[in-house]
Amino acid sequence: MQFGIFTIADITPDPLTGKVPTENERLKSMVEQGKLAEQVGLDVFAIGEHHNPPFVTSSPTTTLAYVGAQTEKIILSTATTLITTNDPVKIAEDYAMLQHLTGGRVDLVMGRGNTGPVYPWFGKDIRKGIELAVENYELLHRLWREDVVDWEGQFRTPLQQFTSTPRPLDGVAPFVWHGSIRSPQIAEQAAYYGDGFFHNNIFWPMSHTKQMVQLYRERYEHYGHGKAHQAIVGLGGQAFMRKNSQDAVDEFRPYFDNAPVYGGGPSMEDFTKATPLTVGSPEQVVERYLTMADHVGDYQRQLFLMDHAGLPHKTVMEQIELLGTEVVPVLRRELEARKPADVPEAPTHAGRVAAAEAERGAFDDSYRFETGDNWTGLRAEDKKDMDQQR
Repeated sequence: MQFGIFTIADITPDPLTGKVPTENERLKSMVEQGKLAEQVGLDVFAIGEHHNPPFVTSSPTTTLAYVGAQTEKIILSTATTLITTNDPVKIAEDYAMLQHLTGGRVDLVMGRGNTGPVYPWFGKDIRKGIELAVENYELLHRLWREDVVDWEGQFRTPLQQFTSTPRPLDGVAPFVWHGSIRSPQIAEQAAYYGDGFFHNNIFWPMSHTKQMVQLYRERYEHYGHGKAHQAIVGLGGQAFMRKNSQDAVDEFRPYFDNAPVYGGGPSMEDFTKATPLTVGSPEQVVERYLTMADHVGDYQRQLFLMDHAGLPHKTVMEQIELLGTEVVPVLRRELEARKPADVPEAPTHAGRVAAAEAERGAFDDSYRFETGDNWTGLRAEDKKDMDQQR
C-alpha cells in the first residue's frame, strides 16, 4: 500500500498571527514538503491543479518536475489534473515528458474540477463537464497507447495521423486514477478502463465513500478487469497530531474554526466524527485509519492533506514527520498483514513495465514506435511507399 501527502496549495491567513504567505513562500513550502515526505519514508507527493486565487498550483508538471529533480524515490502525482479544461494532447505530452525526466515516478488523478468560472476561462462549458471528461480521456487514453491516432470528437479539432511525443517511457503510459466524490459516471469511467478510482473523501461521511467505492468495484468486475476486491482504490485523509491528544485539539481548533472550508459549519468535534479528519495523537490517527478498509475493502493508496487552513510551514513539516515516522509504519505493517494475497499491489512504473513484459513476451529495451508525420499526416511507411512509386 502507498501512503503520501497531497496539497491544494491554498493561500490562507494564519488565524493566530494574521500572516498571509506570499505565492513564492507557498510554492517553496510545497517543494520542501515533497522532499521531507521522501526522507521520512512516504511513497507519494501529490499536488492539485487550480487556476484561481487563493491557490498557486496552476502548473502541476512544473512543480512536480522541480520536486522530482531533488528526490529519488517518491512518486509524483496530481491530486487533480483537470481533464475537462486541459487539452488531452497537451496532457499526453506534458506527463509523458515528466515521466521520462523522473524515471517513471509519475501518475495522475483525473478530475473535472469544481470551480465554475474556470471552464469559460478555457473556452469550456461547465454544463458539459461529464461529457468533456469522458471524451477527453478517451482521446488521452489512445494518445498514450497508439503511436498514430486519427480522432474526431465534439470538443476539439480533429487529429489526422497524429503522434504524441514523447512516447510514454518504456512504452507504458502513466497510471491514471479517476477522482470523484459524487459522480457515478466517473466511477463508471474508471471501471471501464480498468484504471484506479480515487475518492477524496475528506469532507464526506464514510457511508457515502463506501457507496461510491462499491459502485466502482462492481463495475470493474463487470468489465472483466478482475474481481471486485481487486479493483484499484485510493482514499483521501486529514490529520493533525501532537504527542498529547489534547495539545493537538487546542492547537488546531483556531485553524479549523477560521478556515474557509470549515469556518461557520459543524464544530470540529462533529466534523471529525463524520469525516476522516482526525485530530489527536499519532496513536489515534493509526486507530482511525486502520478502520478505513473495513468500509471500502483493502485498498492501494492513502493520501493525507496536511498543509491547509493557514498552518505555518514549520508546523506542517512537523506533521509530515509525525506521519512518516509514527503513523505510516504502523499502518503499513498492520494493513499489509490483513491484505489477501490476491489483492493487487499499489501501481508503480516498474510493476507495470514488468506486467507489460509478461504480456508481450520478451520485452525490447530499445522500444520503438511507428510515428506519424505531424506535418504531412503520413505514416513513415506510407511515405516510403510513395517514394518508391516515384
